[in-house]
Amino acid sequence: MTPLPPELLPLTAEVGPDGRLLVGGCDVVDLASEHGTPLFVYDEAHLRARCRETVDAFGDGATYAAKAFLCRAMAALVHEEGMGLDVASGGELHVALAAGVPAERLVLHGNNKSEEELARALAVGVGRIVVDSHDELDRIEALVAAGAPAPRVLVRVTPGVEAHTHVYVMTGQADSKFGFGLASGAAAEAVARAQASSAVEVVGIHAHIGSNIFLLASFAQAVEVLADFVVPLGLPELVLGGGLGVAYVEGEAAPTISEWAAVLSKACAEAGITARLAVEPGRAITAAAALTLYTVGTVKDVAGLRTYVSVDGGMSDNPRPVLYGSGYEAFLPRATTAERPRQVRVVGKHCESGDVVVHQARLPADLAVGDILATPVTGAYGHSMASTYNKVPRPAVVFVVDGQARLVVRRESFDDLLRLDT
Repeated sequence: MTPLPPELLPLTAEVGPDGRLLVGGCDVVDLASEHGTPLFVYDEAHLRARCRETVDAFGDGATYAAKAFLCRAMAALVHEEGMGLDVASGGELHVALAAGVPAERLVLHGNNKSEEELARALAVGVGRIVVDSHDELDRIEALVAAGAPAPRVLVRVTPGVEAHTHVYVMTGQADSKFGFGLASGAAAEAVARAQASSAVEVVGIHAHIGSNIFLLASFAQAVEVLADFVVPLGLPELVLGGGLGVAYVEGEAAPTISEWAAVLSKACAEAGITARLAVEPGRAITAAAALTLYTVGTVKDVAGLRTYVSVDGGMSDNPRPVLYGSGYEAFLPRATTAERPRQVRVVGKHCESGDVVVHQARLPADLAVGDILATPVTGAYGHSMASTYNKVPRPAVVFVVDGQARLVVRRESFDDLLRLDT
């Protein structure tokens, strides 16, 4: 029955006297009318505030995980605010470079980097490569032997810490496709090999335990487990990845970036780790900065069971509910603070019964076909994981600030869907 919790909205969100939602000084219902739906609306001030909080806490070790959301405007914004970028593919590398981010501010990730990806990374001079396997070391050594410059690398270690999160986004456990296991001795073997190689300069250790983690104790545990390995090496850098959780639904609460930094710094100090600490938040920067706008097309009551509210997007612009069972809230931005007594299931337009946006949504009683419906906290892993399933074009993205809306990614057209066909 309760209205939408205001803490789930972007930083500059405010409700006008008519009950309509404004973000960045822009009426979001008007944005839907102007730009169409589905539409991602990002609060630029929110993005910049989270970047600044991270830089204040971690200094030069603040690195944005581009996989959360990336376009040229986002890459440029992050760089302007003093963060580096963690890119996880040749495509993300290409976008960051196209945005004007200096190569030395980039960190290249990936458990299966191709020879082509590595060759370009070496050619442009990326700041760090996170080495994930012996096969990758083989490829780097071959490229350097053929004349490429030797890179600075971090060796990725899996510490054996199982964070309390969804199994699909756990990365620190021993049984993982990422990195070299600590307990098995594989990590020590990898570091020894890399340090003996003239093709790389080992500057640090990288460890990441998973995504959307709410318990800061999990991060402290990772530091404790890593300490006996990291301290004797005496390497200048330790990267503890990202993974800080965010609140998606009513009743959830997540630590701030500053609180995360305090726990990590304390854990490192107590463990005797003096290496420069770096992190790679993505979700914590972007998730709550955005909301997605949809248009309601169908309201279908299935007698005695439930009401289905169909919108003009779905799993093609937010696959997280399908992948992870992720929960979201929904509301009508024409009546932002209204009571939400009507229990419904918000579903997409795709030919899948699993195409659910919000499993148990609450909406105002006067919900009607044609309404603009919003889901908050969609700034991470929505647009970046979007697809053209059923040949539904991917949505547009706007940044809003000071009463102005800037289109940063245009909506795909039907002609775009044919562009690669031969």
